[in-house]
Amino acid sequence: MNIEQARFNMIEQQIRPWNVLDKAVLDMLIVVKRENYFPEAQKSLAFFDTELPLPGNTHAMTPKLEARIVQELGLKKQDSALLIGASTGYVAALMAHLARHVTVLESSAELKDLAAGNLNKDGVRNVDLIQSNGLTGKHTGTYDAIVVAGALDVIPETLKKQLNVGGRLLVIVGQLPMMTAQLVTRTSESAFETRILFDTVLPALPGAEIASRFVF
Repeated sequence: MNIEQARFNMIEQQIRPWNVLDKAVLDMLIVVKRENYFPEAQKSLAFFDTELPLPGNTHAMTPKLEARIVQELGLKKQDSALLIGASTGYVAALMAHLARHVTVLESSAELKDLAAGNLNKDGVRNVDLIQSNGLTGKHTGTYDAIVVAGALDVIPETLKKQLNVGGRLLVIVGQLPMMTAQLVTRTSESAFETRILFDTVLPALPGAEIASRFVF
């Protein structure tokens, strides 16, 4: 298998057609090598448009969704970012390439260790991994950017309040078959602006709150 040809095809046939056009993001996808974040048996599949299985009955996001999320977040070199859900560590590596520092909260010890090992082997040093439920844990701090790597039924107010003014929260909201990627920006100490970005689907984040619904 020609790895670089597979990477080129992934970018040109999957990612760019999904409106990922930011040159900095496209260039980063060449530098931060996705196959480094999967075991040997999955390396050749790392360039496919599919959600690869991970420990604990979880799955990695597709390459195009990972790239689109990072692009829409608009990370800057001075940003401090929070990622809820470690997966393989690849999304953290993408964010760390663009931001000053990334904190990752992961409730699964197995996934935390997997991501930590991958990031360490890949030489990524500006990421801290903490075993914690990112939605209910008592982790405090404010950030310029927050990503939730799993679908939520509702956006917790606590997450929005962890944004600095000007900070952005990107989350996939809804239930099958209809989910939307939403970008929440904190415009002042008391005001938030929400923008609908695109339709997608993503497995629910473990431990996420389920919105109450009327049953007739």
